[in-house]
Amino acid sequence: MSRMFLFIIINLLVGLGFADNSSADLAQIRESGVLRHLGVPYSNFVSGDGDGLDVDILKMYASDLGVRYQHVPTSWQTVVGDLSGKKFLLKGETVEIIGEVPIKGDIIGNGFTILPWRRELINFSIPYFPSAVWVLAASGSSLNPIKPGNDPAGDVALTKELLIGKHILGIKDTCLDPAFYDLKGATAQYREGLQLNDLPGAIMKGDYEITMQDAPDALLVLANNPGKIKVLGPITEHQFMAFGISKDSPELLESFDQFLTKLKDSGKLRELIVKYYPRILDYFPNAGN
Repeated sequence: MSRMFLFIIINLLVGLGFADNSSADLAQIRESGVLRHLGVPYSNFVSGDGDGLDVDILKMYASDLGVRYQHVPTSWQTVVGDLSGKKFLLKGETVEIIGEVPIKGDIIGNGFTILPWRRELINFSIPYFPSAVWVLAASGSSLNPIKPGNDPAGDVALTKELLIGKHILGIKDTCLDPAFYDLKGATAQYREGLQLNDLPGAIMKGDYEITMQDAPDALLVLANNPGKIKVLGPITEHQFMAFGISKDSPELLESFDQFLTKLKDSGKLRELIVKYYPRILDYFPNAGN
């Protein structure tokens, strides 16, 4: 009886995905017939309504593979673990592995910035979208934007100087976490339950004075809220976004990189980027090339 009970439990665990926590590589994805997209609703990358830049790209890739596309809901706090199967703690920019969690998807796509600590846990596709982190304030703020020059590093230094003695709102353990940007003399602020898309609204309501935003999303915020937001300056030089793929899925990484390259060469990637971010070429003229 005990052996039969053990057999039943093992089969239940396999069915729930706990017995084998290995990542799916290209052959397994083709065999399963589905590409699982880990996508946090964010800006125009993943709208939450079944479309978005990253959604469109991955639907095209799934079609190219001859498999079904599936969106797997996740969060900024769990998305890396949902792909890597690793439970971890961030200490500054150092990653400490403290256990395992179930793997829930095959590829991350939600305007995912390439960051050093993330590279310790997952691989990235070739970059497909330019970005930077900008500091935003409500239009009524007494702080004035920097005067940008021809030196990106100098612009970052001027912005950081502007923030000395200030409190800046962000989201912990994301690319919009002030703790990652060596803001000496500035204090990071966090509020439970806020999502990345909520940050500009918090300063427009007057709850906070300053926040941060990826450049692509900041452009949408400026367009949708004319006269209510101003960009104080950058706190990073140019960054790049890419898709996240498990370190255990080298064939998937190679295949997807080839697909993205063809998308770039055909001009389709640039067309999609402009569709979802109409003003992007004003600030990043090489986007999609």
